[in-house]
Amino acid sequence: METPPNHSPKSPKTPRGRGKLSLPPRQPFWVNFGSTILIFLLLVSLYSFLSDRGEETQVVPLSQLASDITSGSVTSVKVSGDDLTIIYQDATEKTSKKEPGTALSDTLSNYGVTAESLKSVAISIEEEGGFRFWFLSLAPFLLPLLLIGFFLWFLSRQVRGAGMQAFTFGQSKARVIDPNDKNQRVTFKDVAGAKEAKEELTEIVDFLKNPKKFLDIGARIPKGILLMGAPGTGKTLLARAVAGEAGVPFFSISGSEFVEMFVGVGASRVRDLFKLAKKAAPAIIFVDEIDAVGRVRGTGVGGGNDEREQTLNQILVEMDGFEPNEKVIVMAATNRPDVLDPALLRPGRFDRRVTIDLPDRGDREEILAIHTREKPLGEDVNLKVIAERTPGFSGADLYSLMNEGAILAARENRKQVTQYDLIRSIEKVMLGPERKSHVMNKKEKEITAYHEGGHALVSSVLSYADPVHKISIISRGRAAGYTLKLPFEDKKMQSKREFLDDIASALGGYVAEELTFGDITTGPHNDLQVATALARDMVTRYGMSGKVGAMALEGEGGRALFGRGIPERGEYSEKMSAEIDGEVKRIMDEAHKRATDIITKHRDALKAIARKLTEVETIEREEFEKILVLHGIEPKRKLDIEHQPIA
Repeated sequence: METPPNHSPKSPKTPRGRGKLSLPPRQPFWVNFGSTILIFLLLVSLYSFLSDRGEETQVVPLSQLASDITSGSVTSVKVSGDDLTIIYQDATEKTSKKEPGTALSDTLSNYGVTAESLKSVAISIEEEGGFRFWFLSLAPFLLPLLLIGFFLWFLSRQVRGAGMQAFTFGQSKARVIDPNDKNQRVTFKDVAGAKEAKEELTEIVDFLKNPKKFLDIGARIPKGILLMGAPGTGKTLLARAVAGEAGVPFFSISGSEFVEMFVGVGASRVRDLFKLAKKAAPAIIFVDEIDAVGRVRGTGVGGGNDEREQTLNQILVEMDGFEPNEKVIVMAATNRPDVLDPALLRPGRFDRRVTIDLPDRGDREEILAIHTREKPLGEDVNLKVIAERTPGFSGADLYSLMNEGAILAARENRKQVTQYDLIRSIEKVMLGPERKSHVMNKKEKEITAYHEGGHALVSSVLSYADPVHKISIISRGRAAGYTLKLPFEDKKMQSKREFLDDIASALGGYVAEELTFGDITTGPHNDLQVATALARDMVTRYGMSGKVGAMALEGEGGRALFGRGIPERGEYSEKMSAEIDGEVKRIMDEAHKRATDIITKHRDALKAIARKLTEVETIEREEFEKILVLHGIEPKRKLDIEHQPIA
């Protein structure tokens, strides 16, 4: 499987009903509060400007006005209520106040101004009115009221917004992909490999396109499809492809998004999600990582009111409550189907389970071709070789590989991705980037060379170990060096003999250090962990121990098969535990002896490999096989592997 192609980021359109992305973004509280304060200051400034505008002109008393009129220096007087605007001969403007309720002529007469003196002054009277008059008159009363009202409205808006958030807290947070959005649409053409899974899902697409054909004959399409597979195999992409092929809305949500700390929120979101999907039917609901809410109930974890269990109960009710013509299909993905509640897997709910395996060599080549659509490749690029060198890679790993190759080419200012870039990307994805700053001293470099040479030598001599493709003492990730072993063909099963040879190969570095230097470093610690875990799995999981017999005493990853909740002690007796430990030790001791015999017999070959590694730091397969031939060791060929007897 492959990961979704890169598209320009656009918000998906929401089909019928509401969706999360259609809600306008809410401004933070402090942004709204700051805007309010700014508007308040602007209003105060405006009022001050209009009300204090007259303070710029000089105010004269009435006695001075009477004296100026008598002297003939005043040309005109404008009367506006009790306010006087005086214009002098030199065009100077001054203001004054007359007595309220008294005519201006009477007031001036009382100050000794004669009628002859008034004849030379133009007196005009203006009626009070206009916006400025009313604004200046009412502003002292209205502005405080308006400001108080504005603050009350602002506070009520904040409270109403908080209330709306409380009401929408239980609504679904599903992302919606509209079938008409070409940038978001994915079809089966964008999914390489997984042929059986796509065939299984084709009838789901047919039902969504033409449900009448199934309903007329009395057939009921499965209500729930559970996609199971390792991480990165493309479960989410395949679900999107089903929706894209059928041309129906795709509601996507993660299992962890249902569960909140508040009681009942998860169940409310489940109800809302199914309500939206029914309105948009035909539609697909996709729940990613459903094991987050779908774990086995009744483990005693979570107290008296386990919110996760309440959410799971609501999912069970919603799925069992569908009518045949609802045309809503629930798809879910998980890489832990063993922990799901049996009620989810019964007929009528997730009654169809589709397993998505890791891609084989042909599928990997198709996935690589998809990921190279938008990447300029050099003429030397051979995707078949890359596919052969990447057994066990998922679609996500292959996407990362191609992306790392493009990054390496861009970093070196090249316009095309070459085969060398992709080969280096394989090691980067598997082991991590080169640690160029980690410079080993001469002694450490020699120990690492013998260590990796021991792995490679033992793997090359043992019949059932994978052939060596590359040896390096360049630090990558947490490893000081590495030996790259790859099978000629992809394998779905491993035999007992292959396990035993793998354990002996893992101990090759330990034995090489022990025999060459008479001492052991911390370098083989990871090899010992891997080899010991593999030996224990042989005894407790695969029934590959003659003494313990055909018994499965532990589950995946060493967990007990009994009681999926809290691990319990006493799954097997102390006597059986001692026998398991004894068998594991026997397997490890025999592997240690085999590795010791091989390295002792071919010590010259080990020295030659180590000497070459200290000189060039990296040995490719062709150069390594030349060293083996010079020391009488026949390299492995694909034909030899195919004709090996089955263990």
